[in-house]
Amino acid sequence: MSGEGSAPGTSPRAPRPLTQKTSGTVSKKGDRGAKEKPATVPPQVGEEEPKSPEEYQCTGSLETDFAELCKLSGYTDFPKVVTRPRPHPNFVPSTSLSEKPTLDDQRLSGSCSLNSVESKYVYFHPTIQVELDSEDKSVKEIYIRGWKVEERILGIFSKCLPPLSQLQAINLWKVGLTEKTLETFIALVPLCSPTLRKVCLEGNPLPEQPYHKLMTLDSPVVHLSLRNNNIDDRGAQLLGRALSTLHSCNRTLVSLNLGFNHIGDEGAGHIANGLRLNRSLLWLSLAHNRIRDKGALHLAEVLRPFELEHREVVERRRLLLARGARERSQSPSRSRHGDSKTDREKNQPTGLSSLTLDKTEKIQAVKATAKGLGKKKEKSAEVVKKEKLGSAPSPIPGTPKKEDPAKTGKGKGTIPEQKVTKGKGLKTGSKEKRSTLLDSELGAEATEMLSPLLEPVEHRDGKVFMAGNKVLLYLNLIRNRITEVGLEGFLITVQWQAGLLKSQSVSKGPVGLLRLCLTKNLFSLPCPAYTTIQELMLPRDPISKAKAREEEATAPPT
Repeated sequence: MSGEGSAPGTSPRAPRPLTQKTSGTVSKKGDRGAKEKPATVPPQVGEEEPKSPEEYQCTGSLETDFAELCKLSGYTDFPKVVTRPRPHPNFVPSTSLSEKPTLDDQRLSGSCSLNSVESKYVYFHPTIQVELDSEDKSVKEIYIRGWKVEERILGIFSKCLPPLSQLQAINLWKVGLTEKTLETFIALVPLCSPTLRKVCLEGNPLPEQPYHKLMTLDSPVVHLSLRNNNIDDRGAQLLGRALSTLHSCNRTLVSLNLGFNHIGDEGAGHIANGLRLNRSLLWLSLAHNRIRDKGALHLAEVLRPFELEHREVVERRRLLLARGARERSQSPSRSRHGDSKTDREKNQPTGLSSLTLDKTEKIQAVKATAKGLGKKKEKSAEVVKKEKLGSAPSPIPGTPKKEDPAKTGKGKGTIPEQKVTKGKGLKTGSKEKRSTLLDSELGAEATEMLSPLLEPVEHRDGKVFMAGNKVLLYLNLIRNRITEVGLEGFLITVQWQAGLLKSQSVSKGPVGLLRLCLTKNLFSLPCPAYTTIQELMLPRDPISKAKAREEEATAPPT
């Protein structure tokens, strides 16, 4: 009892568990301390103590690798890797207002609390947003928005991004790129996984405008977006040269977004010059620029038959001469091949004539000895079977044997053997020669087809006209400064492409524009040219076709 009274008298209830767990808590704290110390030491020994980012071995997890590399690089506060917030794929707009705050809260971190001031700005903290694959949770896309990416951060990316085997896109929006960091990023792109095809550099204006370096001949970029980079006519000139020149052409870029820049008529002309010999770009956006009628006419002229310039005619003649020289260099081998054929054909009739003589002699001998010699026929048949089995060497054409006529007329079986053995040897050699010749011809044709200057042309009034660019399928010129004059140029182009499509019974290859966006320019809406363009493009527009199909599917039955 005294013990029970002393316990509550000396201390309240709270210390009772402390007194009961003193030994346990001390031992647990000691255990924790003992556990914490070796927790830091063994990984350093097991991982061979990586003291620099170069010594660190990436694991393929962007979150882990980026954090470890930042620590090794001396960063104490660095952006975190988070999953990009996305609306639910089966999202249906709800009429209830109770779901609106939850959608806004999804933008904030899960640990945010509106009661604290700091939590209100968690959304604006620098982060690396990633989009994960639905199956294996691997990183597919990377989004960096609104914080400056320094040279050291790009160095860390050059270490941890290449191991991402499923990376498909990198989006950098207003990250304060400089010419030096852009060079580092351009060198990083080829090091990444071959699945990387999309690059977005938006809101990163640079004085020298070196964005064309992402469009080199060996660049793996397929989709490139350069919006809001203050690209003017000088930058458009560099981009146009990157699309194609007289001697080179980009064959990997499929879509190019140049919206919200400062491109004028001169820049539009440079882009049009790049489209003259480019046969890979399918999607081009020049929306929200400063293009007037002159630039619009340049773009429209390239999409229909246009006259080749003098330098293009000279280059075309040079390519034709090179192709002719290549064909002439292959012609001696073909003539030698033909000579072997003629020699073989010349030799074959002489051999066949001697064999036919042998046949006649054998037939006469058989007729003379066939009367009353049945037993000898059986013996001769056995001898012929032995000859068929290959016991005796095959006779050479043109040198008949004297013993054959005395045996039987069944000795004809040796004649096809002579043909087969001789013909097989020559045919196998000729097949090999033919295969090598075909391979060389296909390779030469493939190299020739890479140059659009070797496409069929039309000669009119001493001028050379080449079919326009029919590969471009989408052109966006919304919110420029085009008037009815520019619309007339596009009307001629659309009419020519529509007539070309009607003339082809079976469409083979590209057919021209499928979608042309010209709204919100400097022309009034009741415009005959614009109305005609819309009527011609409506049957070709895949979006309008899809809408029509949806309307037909949802229409109630009559």
